[in-house]
Amino acid sequence: MAKKGGKPNCWEVMKCGREPDGDKVAELGVCPATTEIRADGMNEGRHAGRACWAVAGTFCHGTVQGTFAKKLGDCQKCKFYKLVIKEEGSEYQTAEDILKKLEERDIKRYFLKSKFRK
Repeated sequence: MAKKGGKPNCWEVMKCGREPDGDKVAELGVCPATTEIRADGMNEGRHAGRACWAVAGTFCHGTVQGTFAKKLGDCQKCKFYKLVIKEEGSEYQTAEDILKKLEERDIKRYFLKSKFRK
């Protein structure tokens, strides 16, 4: 399902079958981009559906990819990655932007939610 703005998520374009209840989940597992809620809304996607290059364990070129640092070169060649850059234009959030926002969200969620915070 596309986000409210109608822009497609990676699993909708790439047809990997790794979205929850997808055709290939039994064989390949659920893709972490489909469940990474911290990235929800980035590049106007659902979960990490338009930020998949910043998530380890996504599926590219027939293989589950490893860490962000190891996979980014492949992602930059991907038709979906290029589509997001084109569609987002000046609003495109880079991998660095995404990782920084994920870290900020984690800090707020896990470290700043204390009884001392007003």
